[in-house]
Amino acid sequence: MESNDVTARRRDERGASAVEYGLLIAGVAAVVVLVIFSFGHVIGDLFGNSCGTVAGTIKGTGC
Repeated sequence: MESNDVTARRRDERGASAVEYGLLIAGVAAVVVLVIFSFGHVIGDLFGNSCGTVAGTIKGTGC
């Protein structure tokens, strides 16, 4: 009987580990989304400026 209890506990811990990893991934995804929304305009401006510089250097290119 004790062997079955140990096996059942191992299954429960595996499920808990999966839930913990899922929560961790969700937290990281939330942080990434917040950073993108917070700094998105800065990154967009940076790429826009780069495109303008390249377009000014190489004739015939447009942004």
